[in-house]
Amino acid sequence: MTLTILYQDEYVVAIDKPAGLLVHRSMIDRHETQFAMQILRDQLGQHVFPVHRLDKPTSGVLLFALSSEVARALTEQFTNKHIAKTYFAIVRGYCPDSGRIDYPLKEKLDKIADKKARQDKPPQDAVTDYECLQQFELPFAVGRYQTARYSLVKLHPLTGRKHQLRRHMAHIRHPIVGDTTHGDGKQNAFIRDQCGLVGLGLTCSEMTLSHPITQNTLKIRCQFDIRMSALIEQWGLGLDELKQLTGPTAS
Repeated sequence: MTLTILYQDEYVVAIDKPAGLLVHRSMIDRHETQFAMQILRDQLGQHVFPVHRLDKPTSGVLLFALSSEVARALTEQFTNKHIAKTYFAIVRGYCPDSGRIDYPLKEKLDKIADKKARQDKPPQDAVTDYECLQQFELPFAVGRYQTARYSLVKLHPLTGRKHQLRRHMAHIRHPIVGDTTHGDGKQNAFIRDQCGLVGLGLTCSEMTLSHPITQNTLKIRCQFDIRMSALIEQWGLGLDELKQLTGPTAS
């Protein structure tokens, strides 16, 4: 596998992570043999330092530092919420035009990976802004509904909690399609078997940060997830219309 590099200089590198690829080795997925960190290290011929994560099923912009010093500086930006991220998702139902989800989340711990972590942490602040870009209705009965309705939404997480976007969209009853943990099983099966979307309908399309050395604003974008764009085209929204809705990321 060769990873698509979106930005690179002597301090940082950003890639377009494919859906289904782990960022690094994990006890949770012991059977996996490919990881973005190792693939990029071999591709560049040097060590790379992950400074944030994308869930395995999420595609899009993934940032690495090329030294431990730069990694610390970037991690501080993430910790202090100085990095802005834009995601796009396909969700179940007709999502409201826009809004803010301010709903604290209790940290979800894995029995294996987090067995030494504190088990009684209180819920943490979690905030997500969302905007509905397009709504779709398909003439198929799924579950108890006579038609299948979906929305294309833009998401801006203002905090970085584990599975925040997936849990927040499920909280407002518009789960992201393909989410096997927080989503709708019947809708997921319909989207997979009848519409051909394999995996989670979520992608990180843009990240804006201060360069850790020059302090210049760095805006990193990637192409719109090809799986999601194929699904939206199937539902009647052309690529030109998609570009108008999502901006230059849908190139």
